[in-house]
Amino acid sequence: MRASRLIALLCLLQVRGSMTGPELARELEVSERTVARDVLALAEAGVPVYAERGRTGGYRLLGGYRSKLTGLHQAEAEALFLAGLPGPAGEMGLGDEVAAARLKARAALAPPFRDAPDRVGQRFHLDAPRWFRDAEAPAALAGLSRAVWRDKVVIATYRRSGAEEVRRVLEPHGLVLKAGVWYLAARSGDRFLVYRVDRFGDVEVGADGFARDPDFDLAAFWAARSEEFARSLLREEITVRISPLGLRRLPGVIEAAAVRAAADGAGEPDADGWVRTVLPVESHDVAHSQLLGLGAEVEVLAPPELRARLAGSAARLAALYR
Repeated sequence: MRASRLIALLCLLQVRGSMTGPELARELEVSERTVARDVLALAEAGVPVYAERGRTGGYRLLGGYRSKLTGLHQAEAEALFLAGLPGPAGEMGLGDEVAAARLKARAALAPPFRDAPDRVGQRFHLDAPRWFRDAEAPAALAGLSRAVWRDKVVIATYRRSGAEEVRRVLEPHGLVLKAGVWYLAARSGDRFLVYRVDRFGDVEVGADGFARDPDFDLAAFWAARSEEFARSLLREEITVRISPLGLRRLPGVIEAAAVRAAADGAGEPDADGWVRTVLPVESHDVAHSQLLGLGAEVEVLAPPELRARLAGSAARLAALYR
């Protein structure tokens, strides 16, 4: 623990040039007395660190000194690729590793380029959670993340959509963050399945490891399952006429898979530019809510019950605003 703190202190001085005792204490989350002891230990080990007295003083390294202790541990090297996702990395329990990796990477840069991480951070930011949703990390996430990194079997309880709880022995191959929701891709028996992390109850990381499938590609697997899932929701079809403006607005109200299917099945535009097409939908109830968002830019031709329901909603709106 102390050795890693001494390396962190050395990297901080290399990156920032000079830091006061209170500044180092805040960064390292220790007392100023501990900082003084650590600086003394570095000096006794031959590191040319010295203290400047006075109001503007602090700890410095002798000019030109560069440590060779900036090598990354395996966990830090792996975590470095998550450095652009500090929130999700922290949720997975990797916040310290990411911070250490970023610090060592900065210390290894030549002085003119050490502000590169700050320049990037000031210009680009990835906000993974979706709007209007609490970004609270699921309780099981940290344990599942450890199992994914270490290729360990997990024994877990999982709540199905019908509220039924089942117990599963899983080989976790990867985690995916989609619109603020975490998912686990895991092998159960001879199949790869997707589980919502917030539906896990007790998660026990077993002592036994497992052999990862060398052909498993997390990105390709997720893309295929996402498309399959989206299409599985579209169980019914409706026939519509839709205006050019309605076509442009369509991606904002229905699923991407339905938009593609509607575009593929669209007929030739009529004299007004409207097209007739078959639109896959999850249900008539869902379609009713979605198509109301397009207002008068879409006309349902079939089924007649959905057409009548939309006509009734339009009549009530007209009466309300009369």
